[in-house]
Formats: sequence, structure tokens, C-alpha cells
Amino acid sequence: MSKPLVAIVGRPNVGKSTFFNRLIGERRAVVDDTAGTTRDRLVAEAEWTGVYFDVVDTGGIEPLPREDATADPLGVDSAQFVPQIRAQAEMAISEADAVLFMVDIASGPTAADREVADVLRRHQKRRPSGPFPPVLLVVNKVENILRESEAYVFYELGMGEPMPISALHGTGTGDLLDVLVSMLKAAPAPEIVEDNSIKIAIVGRPNVGKSSLLNRLLGEERAIVSPIPGTTRDALDTPLLYNGVPLTLIDTAGLRRRGHIDPGVEKWSALRVFKAISRADVALLVVDALEPFTAQDAHVAGFVIDALKSAVVVVNKWDIVEKDEHTLVEFTRKLRSELHFLDYVPVLFVSAKTGQRTDQILPAALRVQEERLVRIPTSELNRIIRDA
Repeated sequence: MSKPLVAIVGRPNVGKSTFFNRLIGERRAVVDDTAGTTRDRLVAEAEWTGVYFDVVDTGGIEPLPREDATADPLGVDSAQFVPQIRAQAEMAISEADAVLFMVDIASGPTAADREVADVLRRHQKRRPSGPFPPVLLVVNKVENILRESEAYVFYELGMGEPMPISALHGTGTGDLLDVLVSMLKAAPAPEIVEDNSIKIAIVGRPNVGKSSLLNRLLGEERAIVSPIPGTTRDALDTPLLYNGVPLTLIDTAGLRRRGHIDPGVEKWSALRVFKAISRADVALLVVDALEPFTAQDAHVAGFVIDALKSAVVVVNKWDIVEKDEHTLVEFTRKLRSELHFLDYVPVLFVSAKTGQRTDQILPAALRVQEERLVRIPTSELNRIIRDA
């Protein structure tokens, strides 16, 4: 059974990454006093009193530029953060099993804090996949008794009892985790449905052609296809029978939500990609032949590696690449160099639009799944180690 997922949400510079590092017991998130230091979503396992859960650091809320922006006491225009804050809170609601809503005692309730609270309240009864996840209001940077008494001003957010902590010093974090773990234990167990199909997740950054590829593999218009990055908003499961083998294809949103909203939002939608990969046996990592080798490609690949899943790299839009006799070899060499930690996986050059080589994708996925289940006899393992 998959571990519960806990999301830390809040406006910039309230200490989310510091608290994340304390929960997982190591400094994996970059911590800096500059608002918006966290540039990539981080997912890691945490444990408290024998209960294991995945915790997500949701950094990267960056202000949208506005010519008429006026700075608040924090030095930023809170209104600039509204679209990103709303997207972050909505993503946490839709995907997490519990939400830690973090605020900063030093500044008191801000417009950005109220935006998060409004979104959380507004969606309490709208989660289609199950009950609304519990929310804990965490007041950070409470380093002394005087500040602890000031924490109650956050009652005005209407998000329950404020829980004062110091992520930096660890004060109050034990009491907070006790409450969090009790909530996770009390949550109803998910319904377990027997499913022996091989699950194949189609993952990648926005607008690389994932939904078009899904439709090509299915031979029907199962997913909405649009040139606008971020059209797919949820993971879509589609069962099919391929040469007598039951499969489930999982289409996922790219690491960005719809349109022109700040690119930082794509880091928040990684929640869905992370959960889709965790459910899959094989991940089809789709990259764009015209815009290959981006940091987001490596970011998604890192999720696959961390989850110990099999993978196939699918280079889409190959039909519109100008080619000569060296193009394929050079492209493959560069791909292997950029994604050096995936140097062992098959690479396919396809076109979802024309169908070029797409008939090779599912056979390749089934081959790597077979290799995933191979058992190496002890004698063979001993021989390999002896030769090494």
C-alpha cells in the first residue's frame, strides 16, 4: 500500500523548506532567506513513531510582474502571488492526504495567507476522489514564549487551532507530528481493488505530446489533445488488452498547469506525476525532439529513478526533425549524456502524429517489465561478482 502524502503549503519565505529538511532528517532542500529559493519540488520519506509518509516541499511561488505593483511590509506585492498560491493550494487539496498550512509569526496574517485559507475552505466539500484532507495550521518561527502567545492572531484565518513551532530549532515539531500522525492513522483505508494489469505511466514535461501518444496507442481520442501546455489536469487510467496481456495506461499532466500562469506552478503539479509513477510498473518518459534535454526532463526522470521503476525514453515529434545520416546517432549520444543516469533504458524515436514507430512502444514496455521480474540464480550472481 502506498504511503500517505503530506504537502507543506504557504506563501514564500515562511520556512517550508527548513521544516521539510527537519522532517526528513537531512538538508535536501535549499534554504535561504530569499523568498522563492526552492526551485524544484522535493518529495522524500519521513517517519514519526513508526508511521511512514511522503512529505512534499512546495516551493517556487514567484510573483508575477506588474507595472503597478506596490510593496507590502515584506517587500513584495502580495496580490502578485494570488494565481500561484491558489494553484498550489488546489493541488495540495486534490492530491495530498494531509496539508500543513505554514504561516510566519513575524509578519502576522497577510493577504497571501488569507488566499490560501480561502482556497482550502472553498474546496472542503469538492474533492471528487474522497474526503477533504485534514489541514493543520502551522505557525513557524516561534522561538520564545512571547511569540507563542502571539500565534493566536492566526485564528482569524478560520483554519482551526494555530500550532506554534520553530522549524529551525525544532521547538513544537514533536507535538505537531503527533497530531499529524494521529490524523493519518484515523484516515479511512483506501479501497483495495484487485488489478493484475501492467501499469504504464506516460510522463514528461508539458506539451511534449503525451496525450497524443496515448490516443495513438489506444487508436481513439481518449484524452483531450491541445497545443496549449497543461491541457491534461488529472491522471487518466485507461485499461486495454494488448496481445492478450492486460495493461493500464496512465496519462498524466505535464509539470505545468494551464497556460500563461507562472512556470513555477509546474513544480506543484508534479504531485500528480509523482503519484502516477508510484502506481506504475513502467514509465514512458516522453521528450520533445525539437526541445530535448531540459531540466524538467531530468526532473521527471529523477522521479522514475527514485521510485525504482522501469523506463523507456520516447522521443516524440521525430517526423519534423531535419535529418541526415548522422542525426540519429548524434541525438542518441547527446540524450545518453544528458540523462546519464538512464543510460541503460531503451530509446525510441517516434511520431504520435503520424504513427511512426509507435507500434514499438508497448512491446518495449513489456520487455522492460519482463526484465524487471527476472530472477538471477545465485550461481550466476556469484560468477558475475567473481569476474568483477
